[in-house]
Amino acid sequence: MSYQSNADLGGQDVRDAIVMEPEGDLFHAPWEPRVMALVVAMGPTGLSNIDMNRAARETIPNYRDLSYYEVWLTALEKLVLQQGVLGDAPPPPKQVLRAELVAAAISKGSAFSRTPAGPARYALGQRVRTIAVQPAHHTRLPAYARGKAGIVERVHGAHVFPDTNARGLGENPQWLYTVAFDEKELWGERNPKQRSTISVDAFEPYLEPA
Repeated sequence: MSYQSNADLGGQDVRDAIVMEPEGDLFHAPWEPRVMALVVAMGPTGLSNIDMNRAARETIPNYRDLSYYEVWLTALEKLVLQQGVLGDAPPPPKQVLRAELVAAAISKGSAFSRTPAGPARYALGQRVRTIAVQPAHHTRLPAYARGKAGIVERVHGAHVFPDTNARGLGENPQWLYTVAFDEKELWGERNPKQRSTISVDAFEPYLEPA
């Protein structure tokens, strides 16, 4: 069974024109900040994490037809059903994010860097190739960048690995790299005069020597 993700939209034609919105317009309806508050409040309960949220959002069948916060709300509904939060005996939360703690919690954020289990396999300037495998689960390597060769342009240290964290299988820290690709490598010869570089953050299990 293949895993279809709406994070794999790079290089695809869109049906309608992209309309730019003014900077600073965070919400467009009164219900939108409420949805954001619910998503933020669910994190400390231990019943979801950022990778579970991303996996839920990116697999919504009608993703492209929904607004930004409609995507958030639909994914939240999926998660609470999966976790049994709406049942007769919901699991107890690890922590309750009370109103007076919200501002401090958001300002503090969450750190995702971790102590690596071993040395980095790849170095700056090294040529690598992304794996061509399409996994049957959530991944942060988009389909358009699979099986492509690029150059390591930055080493970020070890971070929480989304592929396992999204499935509740633990953080499994992995080295994270920024890999630079020539646009021709990703999209083919669409415009011979244009030579852009596309950078993708890729975890070590996504890579192999080129």
